[in-house]
Amino acid sequence: MGYLFFEPSTRTRLSFQAAIALLGGTSFGIADIASSSAKKGESLADTVKIMSIYSDVLVLRHTLDGSSRFAAEVSSKPIINGGSGTEEHPTQAIQDLFTIKKEKKKIDGLKIGIVGDLKYGRTVYSLLYALGNYDVEVHLISPEVLKIRPESTYEIKKQLSFTESTNIEEYIEDLDVLYVTRIQKERFQDEEEYLKVRGSYIIGLDLLQKMKDDAIILHPLPRLDEISTDVDSTKQAKYFEQAEYGKYTRAALLGLILNEKGF
Repeated sequence: MGYLFFEPSTRTRLSFQAAIALLGGTSFGIADIASSSAKKGESLADTVKIMSIYSDVLVLRHTLDGSSRFAAEVSSKPIINGGSGTEEHPTQAIQDLFTIKKEKKKIDGLKIGIVGDLKYGRTVYSLLYALGNYDVEVHLISPEVLKIRPESTYEIKKQLSFTESTNIEEYIEDLDVLYVTRIQKERFQDEEEYLKVRGSYIIGLDLLQKMKDDAIILHPLPRLDEISTDVDSTKQAKYFEQAEYGKYTRAALLGLILNEKGF
């Protein structure tokens, strides 16, 4: 398994490496683009073609929307989207669905709240598209400036109905799943605008007391201050289990792809 990460990653890259090792394979790649020929101006197409020569499957994370689709067109080997710009993060959505099913024993019928940066958070878009396959009640909670992008709203609403609000208190008592995302500083061009919305929602013990006893809290990570560390030891906190499940869901995905290729 080869990997190309044009953006920082801890969980996605390491879980893919752990996943291929679980299957008996090996991994190699570029996690620091500054040390690759991309730093010299090599095109994404050429970089992908070279990596395809040396690997049987390639995981790509890139800053640009549509990067994985483009890579798939020029690669001689299967491409797995490890995160494309602000667009999508499909393997995270698989991991998220698995976590919900594992912890709640079902997906249909659940009330799910997604809170934080819904404009730039690519995990949100992939999760919403995935939830469109289930009978769920979804509530999107964010600052006005970080609401889900209008062009995506149209596509998602073809599959899934949802409400939008700035007030987490409006839904917190009824939620079965609270999916928290960080405000993505790296997507803001003006730091002052970022500082205005950072800390808009902080999940602490006070808010936790208002939730259902069997509700779960998820987060794709990394987190900043949007979930207090004193929540970590509560039974509702499932974000570290969520990170662990990523190894197994990605191993399953790699197994499916490589089996189709005759490995």
